[in-house]
Amino acid sequence: MVLNDKTSRPEQRLAIVGAGLVGQRHAQVIQQLSDAVLVGIVDTAQAGLDFAQSMSVPTFTTLEELLDVAKPDGVIICTPTNLHVQQALTCVAARTPALIEKPIGVTAEESLQLVNAAKTAGVPLCVGHHRRHNPLIHAAKACIDRGELGRLRAVHAQCWFYKPDDYFEVAPWRTQPGAGPISVNLVHDVDLIRYLCGDVVRVQAQRAPSVRGFDNEDLACALLTLANGALATITVSDSVVSPWSWELTSKEYPVYPQTTESCYRIGGSEGALSIPDLTVWKHTERPDWWSPIESHSLSFDPVDPLVSQMQHFCRVLLGIDTPLVSASEGYRSLRVIEAIQTASLTGETVDLN
Repeated sequence: MVLNDKTSRPEQRLAIVGAGLVGQRHAQVIQQLSDAVLVGIVDTAQAGLDFAQSMSVPTFTTLEELLDVAKPDGVIICTPTNLHVQQALTCVAARTPALIEKPIGVTAEESLQLVNAAKTAGVPLCVGHHRRHNPLIHAAKACIDRGELGRLRAVHAQCWFYKPDDYFEVAPWRTQPGAGPISVNLVHDVDLIRYLCGDVVRVQAQRAPSVRGFDNEDLACALLTLANGALATITVSDSVVSPWSWELTSKEYPVYPQTTESCYRIGGSEGALSIPDLTVWKHTERPDWWSPIESHSLSFDPVDPLVSQMQHFCRVLLGIDTPLVSASEGYRSLRVIEAIQTASLTGETVDLN
């Protein structure tokens, strides 16, 4: 099925750096768009080369070669995180916009260098926090923005799941410091809290050592103070069996089993909202725990957020849209993750102001 919201637009020439699992998903999405074409893949691994051949797409050994020969309108960077900033800087130097998989970089400090370089050069960058492109998140944000919940007071996010042992056996780096669920998984949920409820100004956190004996954490909790005065609590674990995670509740990616539970709850002075089931709870007369309370569900049209994200990237390339998740936004979400890491290691409160 061809998905496109305006077929008269010029075809955008896109390229992918890194044809791993995420890069392959992006390539398959590009195939669905009538106003985009995949003109090249950068990879040296045999699996990536085999995938490119199966797609009949030219391969390149370096990003520089790709930019010089294929001359793409935009580049999607899907390499390991430690390569993101340098490869994005190469795109900026070539004045080629990029969509960078999340997180934007390893550290906030290096990511800020990229933010400033792109701003100086006037080259738009997008960060792949694709959950922001999900229509159900748009519906939730619209509900909050129109004041249906009143003044936001409390937020809770759960990110609990059990990663099997072979997940770590095939990639031993996942057992090392910095590769625990705070860095690998929590960045998604932190970004959505920021998008829906506002910026984080203060962080407190605790972590627990891995019960499997790894060198990183497998459980962490954080208390986030938001700029609007609301408090957010968030917990993450990759060694807890539960139905309460985005992967198992959002129906976003069919490789995961699906539940009917929700993993986020947002409460205000006038009502409360659970996500992703989009149930709004309000008292029938006025906020009063003695009066009846009723619920209704928000509606939305489901669309693959990866498709929406790629369509948005094409519109950014054409100058129609500004990035929904800019490099600056990616940097701000990464700053919160770094603060959670620091607070959970030191026991100190980290002030982001």
